[in-house]
Amino acid sequence: MLQLHAGGNLKSSCYLSVKREKRRSESTSENSLQVVVRASELISARGGRKMFQWRSSAAVILLLVLHWVAESQAQTCQSPERKCDFVCDCDKCSDELNCGYAGNGFECDFEDTGNCGWSDRSVNAAYGWGRHQRGDTLPDSGPSSDYTTGTATGWFMGVSAVKSESPKTAVLVSPEMQQSSPTCRLRLRYFLWDSGHTGLGSTPLWASVRLNASSEAVVWRPEATSIRGWREATIFLGRNPTTFQIHLYSLRSEGQKGDVAIDQMEFLDCALPLPLPGKKCPAEMVECKREGCVERRQVCDGTDDCGDGTDEEKCEGYRLCNFEDGLCDWNLRSLSKLKWVRTSQENISISDPLKGPGRDHSNNSASGHFLYVTVPDGGLTMDWAAFQSPRLEPTNSSHPCKMVMYTHQFGPRSGGLTVLVADQNISAVWERGGALGDVWVKAEAEIVTSFPFQIVIMAAIRNSAYGGIAIDSIMLSPECRLSTANFTLASFPKSPKDPCAEPDKMCDFNPDCPGADDEAKCGDFSYAKGSSGWTDSSIGSQGWTLYENSTSKEDYLFVAKAPGQQLTEAQTRTPLLGPSGAACSLSFDFALGGSPDHIGELSVRVIDSLLGPQPKLWEFGGKTGVGEEAWRRANVTIGARKHRFQLALEARAVKLCSCSKIKVRNVRFISCHAEYFPSSPTALSCNFEDGLCGWYQDNSDNFDWTVVSGMDHTIGPGKSLVVDMWSPSLRGMFGRLVSFTQSPGPTDYCLSFFYKLYGPNAGALNVKLLDGHGYEIVLWTRSGAHGNVWHEGHCPVPHQLTSFQLMFEAVRSGFDGQVAIDDVTFVARPCSVPRTCSFEGQRCGYSSSGSVHWVLRSGRTATTVPGPKTDHTLETDLGFYMMANTGANILPSGSAAVLTSPVQPGTTKTECVHFWYHMGGVNPGSLTVYMKPEKGARAKIFSDGLNQGDVWRHGNGNITSPLVDWQLEFEVVGAGGKDTHVAVDDVFLSAHPCQNQGSRCSLERGMCSWSNTQNVKVDKLDWELTCPAAERHYSTPPEDHTLGTEKGHFLFFPSSNRTAANQNAQLLSPHLPPTGGTCLKFWVYKPFSSDSQLMVWRLTGGRLHQLLAVDEVGGPWKRFDVDITSPEEYQIVFEGIKGSLGVVALDDIEYTIGVNCAKVVTDSGTTSTKSDNAGGIAASVIVVLLLVGTLIALLVFYWRTRQRDETLIGRSSPSLSRNSGFRNDTYDPALTQDRVTVPQIQNHPMAAGFNHVTFSADAREVEVA
Repeated sequence: MLQLHAGGNLKSSCYLSVKREKRRSESTSENSLQVVVRASELISARGGRKMFQWRSSAAVILLLVLHWVAESQAQTCQSPERKCDFVCDCDKCSDELNCGYAGNGFECDFEDTGNCGWSDRSVNAAYGWGRHQRGDTLPDSGPSSDYTTGTATGWFMGVSAVKSESPKTAVLVSPEMQQSSPTCRLRLRYFLWDSGHTGLGSTPLWASVRLNASSEAVVWRPEATSIRGWREATIFLGRNPTTFQIHLYSLRSEGQKGDVAIDQMEFLDCALPLPLPGKKCPAEMVECKREGCVERRQVCDGTDDCGDGTDEEKCEGYRLCNFEDGLCDWNLRSLSKLKWVRTSQENISISDPLKGPGRDHSNNSASGHFLYVTVPDGGLTMDWAAFQSPRLEPTNSSHPCKMVMYTHQFGPRSGGLTVLVADQNISAVWERGGALGDVWVKAEAEIVTSFPFQIVIMAAIRNSAYGGIAIDSIMLSPECRLSTANFTLASFPKSPKDPCAEPDKMCDFNPDCPGADDEAKCGDFSYAKGSSGWTDSSIGSQGWTLYENSTSKEDYLFVAKAPGQQLTEAQTRTPLLGPSGAACSLSFDFALGGSPDHIGELSVRVIDSLLGPQPKLWEFGGKTGVGEEAWRRANVTIGARKHRFQLALEARAVKLCSCSKIKVRNVRFISCHAEYFPSSPTALSCNFEDGLCGWYQDNSDNFDWTVVSGMDHTIGPGKSLVVDMWSPSLRGMFGRLVSFTQSPGPTDYCLSFFYKLYGPNAGALNVKLLDGHGYEIVLWTRSGAHGNVWHEGHCPVPHQLTSFQLMFEAVRSGFDGQVAIDDVTFVARPCSVPRTCSFEGQRCGYSSSGSVHWVLRSGRTATTVPGPKTDHTLETDLGFYMMANTGANILPSGSAAVLTSPVQPGTTKTECVHFWYHMGGVNPGSLTVYMKPEKGARAKIFSDGLNQGDVWRHGNGNITSPLVDWQLEFEVVGAGGKDTHVAVDDVFLSAHPCQNQGSRCSLERGMCSWSNTQNVKVDKLDWELTCPAAERHYSTPPEDHTLGTEKGHFLFFPSSNRTAANQNAQLLSPHLPPTGGTCLKFWVYKPFSSDSQLMVWRLTGGRLHQLLAVDEVGGPWKRFDVDITSPEEYQIVFEGIKGSLGVVALDDIEYTIGVNCAKVVTDSGTTSTKSDNAGGIAASVIVVLLLVGTLIALLVFYWRTRQRDETLIGRSSPSLSRNSGFRNDTYDPALTQDRVTVPQIQNHPMAAGFNHVTFSADAREVEVA
């Protein structure tokens, strides 16, 4: 608190305030200060006034002082030189808004419309950048979601579509930023996908830095590989001594919208050194003129770390060569035909971003000079190049010659760098293999020799597509003294012998050379020289070093100080390995030991040769112990890798000293051969209780399946495989589970499993076959809401002539749901009869007879042949259905075409067959559905004969055929129409009798005849079926209305942040006849906390007419009655509109056709249904006589076996735990009622179908435990 005792004190307070502010800025508000000082003088001159006047004046002075301080601070922190300088000077970091980033996190996720100040500066309107969302449906191009939120509602920057004869350039430009430090880097996520298969080109994306109005310097060039997923990259911006802007470019002549995109930018370590608050620089640091501090190792190293040149001023005796004015004393003569050259990026190319290092180190500009070597235009004749220093005097260990240089090893042409000392012998003192990325890396070498010497720098160049090696800013310490002595250099050592195997066979986990020389230096410590296979690739102040003790034969890698300037983790890599097999794993011992409580972090990562750096496979942080007790063992699954890859150990030590160490030893590659698959007792059959059996996670996809306990299909506490689409950590499109390779065989196969698709926006589940040529074939697919229940799926797999694999694929086309599988079986025989068929793929065993054939087709062929434009299952032109052309020129009037199902086994229960049909054109003919017993006459269960418009309609009929096998027949009879058709889709046999149209649907046996639409033009989400006892994720009513218990079912529509606000879900009734009065009754649960909306509509002729809008319900379930009148055929629509929180639920839906809510009959002549159940009953009478003989035979069999069974009962047998489930190696039908079974092959003609589900005779849906 500021206290005012006298005028002098006031002046002192003002002075102190100014003094404090001076550290923030040299500019002050002079006018405000003069006002305050003048006021203090007036008070001093009027000391005799009354106390209350003094207090009043003091208060005024206090307000003036505070106003002045706030005003001066505001003016200071918003001054131009402090704007966008990567330092928060103002409250809430307001000076760092719209700087290409925002706030104290220095991040930009493009969720705000301002785009953090980034703007499109594309010259040609034909191709440019814009702010995009994925959209309501899964796009054919661009990301499936943004990166930041991982949903369709998130935003990213992406390019527009382009199609041009000449390449067009899209340019995205950042705001102007202040100067940056040498450690400044930009981490971002980028997306590159050639969705149209037109080619990405060589430079679909790159970045450059422009200083003021000078030429640009390229700073980032990602690999031009097409991947449908977000990738991470780091752009090393480096030291920019003036204001600068970042430019992001994309160059393409043809491509689709969003195929090049960026998101989630983070600027890291970009601020220049700041003053230590209230402290001077420590003794081990040097103070800069601008009051920051740098480490002593950064002094005289050729880099302006202070930002004002202080650390590079007092460097007497040091000799720096930045090659701006020539070669200094360095000599480029070489015995090799491949030569180093002094050049600049402007001389190499300013039009091709892939050529050259993009910039020099000294000036971070395209005009700066450096030494460079790459593949010459005439081709590579020799693969090495060298240059050397002048002759230097001998040194000793107390005064070694120290050399600092900056290297740029970029692209596949970079084979590596070596620093040699040539005196009487030639020996290596420093080396760095491979490519390090688009960054200048600081390197140091110390030379101790008793003889005059020269420093020789040698590069190895590979004959690849692009890249090269550059060197700049070589600094020699004063101990590197020029020598006038004459001496003869030693001859170069002989080149190493050629590799014993082709490059792709080196380190492929399979010995190809005598003595396994091709696997000897790959990083596996079990080989004598295996540890030398790890190469330090650190570019920061910490790096990996190999410790070798020839006496104890102990090798280990440990983290030590390194000369690099970047603030990144220490990293060491293997050579290129693999490909690897599904069982591949990495084992090693590690220790993070010492006296501090927290030693640091250690992790393992895969760097894919095509996909780039992958997410960390394993990580540990903290401390493992002290001394030898600190060692622990780690086993990391590497899995199947299709491409060559490197393994990387990454670590960061909190403090580097003798008191703490991070070490790794005994590295082993286990079972990594690409063609090795471990034996599994159950092969592909698996309940996932003891692992994945014969399945493995695909490492080229976007996310993994997760083993989850507590929602097992067989036993509640058991395990199943799950993908939670609502997980905020998921990114990308696909999660794939792949089988071990299967040998070809002469028979068809059947893959059966239980699955769950649950949630209003759950995505899709596919089963695919991968053939030996890499092609993927969809065998089975499901999408949309299927309820919080398990369903059984049977997927026929045709016999294969070559080896093949199977795949479960979870498609993240939705973001609010769950996909799960369990109890998988795979057998070498055809699948049993399907009870559900959507015709997605093949016919499910249906056959055609009659005058014309029913054909399997999709909406895409409807342009040339009459037929539905979309199927019913997917409601897209990609979906399939069965169709008969009933035009008079194809099916004459009176002629019939019959579609016959496979034979279904008879049961003692009445079942209901549901299907959807489509009749188009004038006089399309009639559709009649029959149940045909194995013996006896067929019975009609459904008929229709009108053109019902371009809509799919629901039909059903009861099946009663006790213990007698039967078939369905869909019969179409022509009526002489023109361009007419009849189509059928989504045939489903329910285990329960059909419900009369208008009877109450309690939702305890499913959704009755109500259905979610899959038409994305109508809605984006689904109503979902669940019960409170099974619910684990969403907020729902505590009990249903029908039963009033937690086990009762209802339909609900939740609100969550995983989908956009105001998205809707429509629940549709069947088509209902015109009515003068029909009563709709239903119960609604909508608490006061829910801001979702519920609308009830009448849908007629494609137009919605509002019947009711439900606003507030509150409390328990509430009933609504609605009278409906319609002169035309109509459907009832319940539409949920998503809010920000809460839930709305429906239960006990009922409509009484022709009877209004006052119970007055309004439609006396209305028929309630087109189904003909009398035919089913007649069929049952026909077979009664057959049953009599069967029952007599059963009785005789029973009495003959009873005595034998009673004897067997007394025998002891091992007891089975009720919660044990079934193991992966056996399926005991006695363990669970809902078991995985593969029924015997039926004795009837049947073709293998692709997309259907088979249920046992007592099929039922099982609640999630």
